[in-house]
Amino acid sequence: MGQQPSRTRPGSSGTALSEAYDTALLDLDGVVYAGGEAIAHAADALGTARDGGMHLAYVTNNALRTPEAVAAHLTELGVPALPSDVITSAQAVARLIAEQVPAGARVLVIGGEGLRVALRERGLVPVDSAEDSPVAVAQGYGGPDMPWGRFAEASYAIRAGVPWFASNTDLTIPGARGIAPGNGAAVEVVRIATGAEPQVAGKPLPPMHRETILRTGARRPLVVGDRLDTDIEGANAGGVDSLLVLTGVTDAAQLLAAEAKYRPTYVDADLRGLLSGQPEVVAGEEQFTCGGWTASVRGDALTVEGEGREMDGLRALCAAAWSEAGVAGCGLDAGEALKRVGLG
Repeated sequence: MGQQPSRTRPGSSGTALSEAYDTALLDLDGVVYAGGEAIAHAADALGTARDGGMHLAYVTNNALRTPEAVAAHLTELGVPALPSDVITSAQAVARLIAEQVPAGARVLVIGGEGLRVALRERGLVPVDSAEDSPVAVAQGYGGPDMPWGRFAEASYAIRAGVPWFASNTDLTIPGARGIAPGNGAAVEVVRIATGAEPQVAGKPLPPMHRETILRTGARRPLVVGDRLDTDIEGANAGGVDSLLVLTGVTDAAQLLAAEAKYRPTYVDADLRGLLSGQPEVVAGEEQFTCGGWTASVRGDALTVEGEGREMDGLRALCAAAWSEAGVAGCGLDAGEALKRVGLG
């Protein structure tokens, strides 16, 4: 599968993705951990990839925690990491703001410590009130206990003409108990109150991609994520290959219905996908074969026949859904086909 089937992919023909790419740009929430706990197989898979020479960088839209805190948490989970291995949307938005305001300027912070530290790193001064004469408003995820009054401070400043910046606009964030509102939901609160639009730094937008490349120096990067609308879209926008793992927000049905800009180069169940190559999908006459599975579009439904590994079945179904006959899977009934390969 993949959005460019005519191109030879580095991870095909049995070459492990961890060998084909020099750097994994890994999302955190829904990929490495969920609700603070490591996702199954993540630590072992990442350790094996690292021992084989792959550089691991952790790229997150979550602006709440500092790189030091994230690295310490990863290390506790059995994934040794240094603060320099962590790139956050707080760092990306802080650079974006610093390029537009004077050095030493005051910035109203609506968010957590990660955002404050990133602003200080760029020589800016975090403040807490619209009455502190800020020249910019920076909004990032502040956790589930963010006081409502913080949104009011943002609104006062923005309505007074202060430019507004957001670390990211992810509407949701995965946690131990399920899917919770993310920074994008909080941004909507301020947008409704002000009618304004923020400048956004995080995935899938260019400021985050630039921050990541500047900090990692990656030459053959592979983006690894669980979200089509941030991780995968950002990779495609930056011309970078990607691996979607099904341990977070995106499920198989959503993947089948993905528009071209949201389609990953590779898909796997979890981070063990880094340790192997991925078989090519072979296109036949109105059908697509991967492993022991053959998928096609019949009327308004996806169908699949054969047997084998469920991920190979999903790869074949993606190729069929994304073909001209499938029209990007929109409106196709995939329920029975997904059950057939073990993903329904």
